[in-house]
Amino acid sequence: MSAASASLAPRVLVPLRIAGEPPALGQRLHALSGETMGTTWSVRFIGPSSLRLAPVEAAIVQVCDQVIAEMSQWAPDSALSRFNRAPAGSAHALPEGFASVMEAALHIAAASQGAYDPTAGALVALWGFGAAGAAALSPRHDAPDFRPPTEAACARAHCGWESLPWSAADRRLTQPGGATLDLSAIAKGHAVDQVSRLLQSLGLRDHLVEIGGELRGAGLKPDGQPWWVDLEPPSAHSGLAPVRIALHGLAVATSGDYRKFFDDGGQRRSHTIDPRTRQPIAHGLASVTVVHERAMWADGWSTALMVLGPQAGLALANQFGLAALLVRRRDASEGGGFDEQGSSAWHELLL
Repeated sequence: MSAASASLAPRVLVPLRIAGEPPALGQRLHALSGETMGTTWSVRFIGPSSLRLAPVEAAIVQVCDQVIAEMSQWAPDSALSRFNRAPAGSAHALPEGFASVMEAALHIAAASQGAYDPTAGALVALWGFGAAGAAALSPRHDAPDFRPPTEAACARAHCGWESLPWSAADRRLTQPGGATLDLSAIAKGHAVDQVSRLLQSLGLRDHLVEIGGELRGAGLKPDGQPWWVDLEPPSAHSGLAPVRIALHGLAVATSGDYRKFFDDGGQRRSHTIDPRTRQPIAHGLASVTVVHERAMWADGWSTALMVLGPQAGLALANQFGLAALLVRRRDASEGGGFDEQGSSAWHELLL
């Protein structure tokens, strides 16, 4: 955080509803962490001092491994990878978790008119941001032999969520032929929700779950405080006032262009691809943060709003009552720096 940012009072967001009592006396804060899905996970929770942590950790790892087995594009034997390789016309009964994510992904795709598209896997791979060797279309963007794809190559890539025959009643998804699913913009959030549900089922109601920067908090700490988290700014010198959120029955996810990108002849190429134009976004948004009761929805919506851009993204957030903060990188003609806009629901959470 820059000195200028640090001198500004933080904006504080709190849930509209606060319920529950602080943990019983004698309980303590426990912490576990590890690696999963190509990133890290961490969990903090309140429980008895005598609580055996090894079974809790094993259960968390099992939940994450299940998400990988169902939806990882990096695991060749995952249900998603098998679907991507399947012949045209083949119908696939999806596992419950995969089906839940697919239903949400298609809902967001329809609501955003394709700004978010779960079938954009081949397109993302062409731009060098997919799984290594995904569909053998392109090397990774940081590989020495990577070259940005041509317009013709992008046009040939199968991309179109409306092409997916989906039956929610029996959780069956049909491969239309050549569709490459990529659920990386929503599956991590689902994993966060699943770990939160696991802890709840184990009687550990007061907890904070984080996977790859997506978080969900529930309950309270022993001192009666919620789980406070600070948003990471898009730049150490953003000049924006800090944002602090009380994750009490809430989740938060951020999509940004400041971690994964490459330089293409002086042009910044974001890892966020607009499926409608088949090009990396270029409208100036640096990040979008969404606060929601479920991390899966926060994750997916933040990507859709990021693709839509400052005006259309804010309009959609207001249309669906999403608590969203959109941070735009000003160009040189505007003097550089950043500005931001919050949706109506975002401002309702501000103290």
